[in-house]
Amino acid sequence: MIYLTCIICLIISFIITPFIKKLAFKIGATDQPNNRKVHQKIMPRLGGLAIYISFIVGILILRPEGSLLLPILLGSLVMVITGILDDIKDLPAKVKLIGQVIAAIIVVTGGIQVEYINLPFDGRLEFGIFSIPLTIIWIVGVTNAINLIDGLDGLAAGVSSIALISVSIMAIIMGNLFVASLGFILLFSTLGFLYYNFHPAKIFMGDTGALFLGYMISVLSLLGFKNVTFISLIVPIIILGVPISDTFFAIIRRFVNKQPISAPDKSHLHHCLLKVGYSHRKTVLVIYGISALFGIVAILLSKTTMWESFLVILVLMLAIEITVEKIGLIGNDYRPIMKIVKGIQNMTMKL
Repeated sequence: MIYLTCIICLIISFIITPFIKKLAFKIGATDQPNNRKVHQKIMPRLGGLAIYISFIVGILILRPEGSLLLPILLGSLVMVITGILDDIKDLPAKVKLIGQVIAAIIVVTGGIQVEYINLPFDGRLEFGIFSIPLTIIWIVGVTNAINLIDGLDGLAAGVSSIALISVSIMAIIMGNLFVASLGFILLFSTLGFLYYNFHPAKIFMGDTGALFLGYMISVLSLLGFKNVTFISLIVPIIILGVPISDTFFAIIRRFVNKQPISAPDKSHLHHCLLKVGYSHRKTVLVIYGISALFGIVAILLSKTTMWESFLVILVLMLAIEITVEKIGLIGNDYRPIMKIVKGIQNMTMKL
């Protein structure tokens, strides 16, 4: 049944996206070109609505069993409404953040929380009263990470698809069919839209899609890896390595340059790859490859011993450091940050 549902979601998303495109122009949900954007003409940006509608149809067909389904769907509805309003009206950052926090609170009160993790050598870290704010921060953080990488045709949709593949495979390995079902339904709903979104894009997913996908990926990764070991806790972070690292370095850049965290710039990973000479399409494909590598590493981590996991993480950090220095992801003032990264690497090696 899951296979048929996924195919139906793919077809629905593929069929309704052109209609969503026409709707976007009618209601003014368009993206105007400016000096920090790559596209040169007015583009419709309500494409995420096609993903959402297809996903909901898939849920109605498959009807996955789980007490957490209702809060997840209610939170997703809040995210989608927030995204639609932003695609039409360009909401202030604070208003968008309020919508994200409300969605996160809905799923937290519905029972989705990271309450503790098991540490190496039979230790255990209880989060206690911090479990709620940590869970909310995770959901809001991942949601915005997906939103921030939505800067090139097909980039956010493709990276999200790769993350969903990784999360769904990990859920199958752990025997969590509920998470796997939701992951695959969302994956095929996104792939149907990606046909129109890949370069040269005919429609953007907009905040409707970026907020919805980011929210769902954050929640599914929480459901798949809650209350587990320290190494397993790192797995969803690695799966989302591209958007999380890009967001991390964006925050560092803005801190160094004394800018607001929400301030836009043209120094994200995709901007840097374009600057060093990659074409639009190659830049997206390179980031797809990096995302797939992160996903493979995450799956390998779930099958390794603790010491092997530390070694894999060390190699991954070295690769990130080399990439940052090579393409200037932080900028000219990256050296203090690199000292911190190297310090963490040295600590890992001593372990």
